[in-house]
Amino acid sequence: MSDRQPMSLEEATALLTAPGGLFEIESREIRGVTVRTWKSAPRSLRDVFAMSRAHGDAGFLVYEDETISFAEHYRAAATLAHRLIETFGIEKGDRVAIAMRNLPEWVIAFWAATISGAVVVPVNAWWTAEELVYGLSDSGTKVAFCDTERATRIARAPNGLSQLRGMVLVDEARSGQGPDLGSVTLGGHVELVAFDRLLGQVEDTVEPPEVDIDPEDDATIFYTSGTTGRPKGAVGTQRNCCTNLMNIFFVGARAMTRAAATQAGAAGDPGGGAPRTQRSGLLSIPLFHATGCLAAMIPTTATGGKLVMMHHFDPERALQLIERERLTSFGGVPTVVMQVLDHPDFAKYDTSSIESVSYGGAPAPPDLVRRIKDHFPLGEPGNGYGLTETSAMVTINGGADYVRKPDSVGPPVPVDELAIIPEEYSGLEPGPELPTGPDVVGELWVRGPNVVRGYWNRPEETALVITRGWLHTGDVARIDEEGFVHIVDRAKDVVIRGGENVYSVEVEYALHEHPAVAECAVFGVPHPTLGEEVGAAVVLRPGTRVTADELATHLRQHVAGFMVPNHFWFRDVPLPRNPAGKALKRELRAQLLAETPASPSS
Repeated sequence: MSDRQPMSLEEATALLTAPGGLFEIESREIRGVTVRTWKSAPRSLRDVFAMSRAHGDAGFLVYEDETISFAEHYRAAATLAHRLIETFGIEKGDRVAIAMRNLPEWVIAFWAATISGAVVVPVNAWWTAEELVYGLSDSGTKVAFCDTERATRIARAPNGLSQLRGMVLVDEARSGQGPDLGSVTLGGHVELVAFDRLLGQVEDTVEPPEVDIDPEDDATIFYTSGTTGRPKGAVGTQRNCCTNLMNIFFVGARAMTRAAATQAGAAGDPGGGAPRTQRSGLLSIPLFHATGCLAAMIPTTATGGKLVMMHHFDPERALQLIERERLTSFGGVPTVVMQVLDHPDFAKYDTSSIESVSYGGAPAPPDLVRRIKDHFPLGEPGNGYGLTETSAMVTINGGADYVRKPDSVGPPVPVDELAIIPEEYSGLEPGPELPTGPDVVGELWVRGPNVVRGYWNRPEETALVITRGWLHTGDVARIDEEGFVHIVDRAKDVVIRGGENVYSVEVEYALHEHPAVAECAVFGVPHPTLGEEVGAAVVLRPGTRVTADELATHLRQHVAGFMVPNHFWFRDVPLPRNPAGKALKRELRAQLLAETPASPSS
């Protein structure tokens, strides 16, 4: 063993970002703001797709008993890109939506739309019919890829889809008979076609269509929610997506560089030699999330890893797949990891192949680090922080640093600038007069090439959230003396239930639609495995009566099932509010959890 002191983060970062290296950093003006960027980043996702060709016949997508190689995927996506142009007239900048569960066709459709020049709109598969139609309409989607369940749901409320020209149906049941086109009725202006029929014959020599794609062109629209009660589309550029890919590459290279320096007594090649086996990961989170798409699927496509997909998350099925596929990594959100660790049959499965257990998207209990090390002797734990508006990663905490600081989400990637902003600050960018230091707590602002260009057709909301390139995250944080970020609280009114964002205002809007509800406030309720469940305090109108189950039934008609509160508190006095009329949720939540039992919804 070496007695050399471990290489610090600063030393490894300086080594890797030195001029002439893969991770050299340069300054570039983007939308009128100068930011640091990766000099060697791919220009576009089209270049990332081209990288995948080098992986040939290695297995890429695994779903149940299906396996698709990189070569098969490349040919299928290139062929489908031509079909989108030939059949539906897709042009550069047109929106192509994907509304389905995690299926191989999701990935093929994403890359086909990308290399055709389209902007991909990953739609939340758990949305109601009304929400699905809103997403397609608001984005101006021209073609939508849907599994049968989503297509049938959309057909229940098709008004507002005047711009939709085609819907491509995928057989989720894998029946071999193809999807039932007769179950979907959308109107004569929408052409319905089965995925396999649209794809048709795939030639071995097929190449992607010739489309010139610039780093600042739009690439994706991921929907998130805001104060209006309606989801808003965060528009990610090609540079945003490729920056996140480089961020992930950099973090991996830095970890290997530090490990190599410690083991060999000197800092060597950050690549650390070729891996002994193909990297393989369990995709346990939806591809319609920025994490699933940008932080899992795209890096796997680029690096030649294997992506093992699940129809829906089940901890025992996850253990079976870890053993069967010799998976090297899994994670996604903390609740996924905890459910696997807590499974009563954990010890029956061979999980010795796991080398990495990483997660983000929700608060993680510090004790989870110890539990991961206990269950996976070779597994390096990792926790990160990012938002849809930052194209996934901003910070990452892994390995020995995470063990040492389990309550931190880690330091930022070197192309990002971070600032802690006091609540009363009115400036558009951080000024030199702002207090700094490890004890300063405030809203976290982020600037970098991974910050989205704005919200789709929402200039006013964009201007409130992004000022001079700085994204106001809405999260309360502090940065310690080593540069590690600690998320203290969430200023945004959001509950994170098992990794799913539940935006309180959406649920409150829907609750107010019930004639018996006079006032309501929605907030998070601690849960041992999900992180949080959804709670609601309700004040009824005089002379009315309603039960928790009746309110839950009402809500299911308006919002996705995971957004329906699990706990209701009925109050006969008004909600506490500040002078501006805003409900004091923190105070209310503490009082209700301490004093009165809730009425559960079934």
